[in-house]
Amino acid sequence: MNTEGRAANDGLHLIPFRGLRYVPERVGSLAAVTSPPYDVVVRPDGLHHLQSADPYNIVRLILPQAAAAPARHRKAADTLARWLNEGVLVADPEPALYVYEQRKGNILQRGIIGALALSEPSEGVVLPHEDVMPDIVADRAALMRTTAANLEPLLLTYRSTNNGNGAAAVIERAVQRPPLLSTTTEDGFNHLLWSITDAGELAEVRTDLSRRQALIADGHHRWATYLRLRAEHTAPGPWHYGLVLLIDTARYPLQVRAIHRLLHRLPVSDALAALTDSFRVRRLDVPLEQAMGVLAEASAEGNAFLLAGDGAFHLVDRPDPSLLARTVRADRPEAWRTLDATVLHATLLDHIWRIPDAPEHIAYIHDTEAVVTQAERRGSTAVLMHPVREEVVRDLAREGVTMPRKSTSFGPKPATGLVLRSLALD
Repeated sequence: MNTEGRAANDGLHLIPFRGLRYVPERVGSLAAVTSPPYDVVVRPDGLHHLQSADPYNIVRLILPQAAAAPARHRKAADTLARWLNEGVLVADPEPALYVYEQRKGNILQRGIIGALALSEPSEGVVLPHEDVMPDIVADRAALMRTTAANLEPLLLTYRSTNNGNGAAAVIERAVQRPPLLSTTTEDGFNHLLWSITDAGELAEVRTDLSRRQALIADGHHRWATYLRLRAEHTAPGPWHYGLVLLIDTARYPLQVRAIHRLLHRLPVSDALAALTDSFRVRRLDVPLEQAMGVLAEASAEGNAFLLAGDGAFHLVDRPDPSLLARTVRADRPEAWRTLDATVLHATLLDHIWRIPDAPEHIAYIHDTEAVVTQAERRGSTAVLMHPVREEVVRDLAREGVTMPRKSTSFGPKPATGLVLRSLALD
């Protein structure tokens, strides 16, 4: 690995690596060994489904199962070592950047996977936009430390001038060649991967990205994990880089979706009873899709949420302005103070419902139907959110202001398991 230093305030510095990839002949299918990112897997149902899809499904590495955390991390490391010894996973013969494409219908995403030089937010090269939870960072750090691997890429975005030169040209040339792999996952997305090893093309990418700034679209906890592990390794080396997928949203815009909350210990009746005189509440006896449409209309006027879990949907909107003034921090920009996620956490969770932001109290679930189903099954409350506009996210990030964690879900997200990075090889 090239570990030459990078000056503060340089742009993105992406370098090739020897990707670990599944050997198709050793697994049932490439689709059967992939997984969504670790924090998108709906547990326990989605976890069990993935585990049963193939004995070598990547979920056994990103979400190992054991009674205690150290045992989980050790199990993942042992599993990775066994798969390498058995030839289930094999390292590519030479370092490469990887062009990644996924498409479904009219959705097309293309980007470059590589090892990115790590930088602090103060350097203005990679911008986070969400807060993180220390316990999750600690768990991901222990997993990476024990496996000595980056098991799934973060999703970062940047914006080019869209002139078709530099990295864009390299990507478009690569997709004209036969891919290293092609597979279609059960969600209908077709995934393809190409390698870039030509010195000239690598130089084109390097020069282009050296002028770019990136926004973390997905993977804030893993980015914080990268930074923690880099601090543990003071000498320049593989721990000073992290696996990422870079998407140029000037050419391939992402979709922004909301992440919903499941409040384990709060029945809907109790949640509604606590809202008297502080929010307007309306019961909606309509299907989920129609209820989400009503939420979208209400969100255009101000803060709005849908509560579910009792067989109906309840629109909660029009918060008391004096309540917001008392509960929302005043030392942040207006765009931050008026975020639905800000009001949810500062006003509803902290002040009205008094629910700690801890895993035993709150689960974060991307899928709308899944969170409603779990709430109804457990007698708990689902809080359905409307997505934030991408420009709001980017503007706040540039101001150095982070949103409450799990405020957004950019997508489509890369499939986990198509290419891994071993720090022992780098």
